[in-house]
Amino acid sequence: MPARHRVADERGETLVEVLLAVAIMGIAAVALMAGLTTSVLMSDIHRKQATAGTAVRDYAEALQNYVADGHYIDSCASPAPYALSSFTNPGGFQHSVVPGSMRYWDGSAWKPTCTTDKGLQKLTIRANSDDGRASEQLVVVLRKPCRLGDDLCG
Repeated sequence: MPARHRVADERGETLVEVLLAVAIMGIAAVALMAGLTTSVLMSDIHRKQATAGTAVRDYAEALQNYVADGHYIDSCASPAPYALSSFTNPGGFQHSVVPGSMRYWDGSAWKPTCTTDKGLQKLTIRANSDDGRASEQLVVVLRKPCRLGDDLCG
């Protein structure tokens, strides 16, 4: 009887080859899932940054309208920052005037302390997400509206 000859294509895979293939597929799956997780996390952060930017601009506009309606606060007499109780934040966000950001125009430069209120104030407002992932801030200049009989309006 003739001796049997093994054909190389019918040998099958060894245990080492199978384990190596499973390990490579596992590493690829972990890398793919990590990429998807990072993508979802970054998408959430970008959405919150966009919402915070909109919230801070909306608050700045509401603040400017509030001052234009005659609610200018002479900060030399009252150093309390502007707070609008009627403004509604988007869900999951808070706004605030940045502590220590008030500056006062003295006729030639912005000063951190108020000696005489010339009718211009600069302050920084901030909107933060409740989870701390997004924060946007904006510098706003408030001008005292001129009314008849005001000394500063000339």
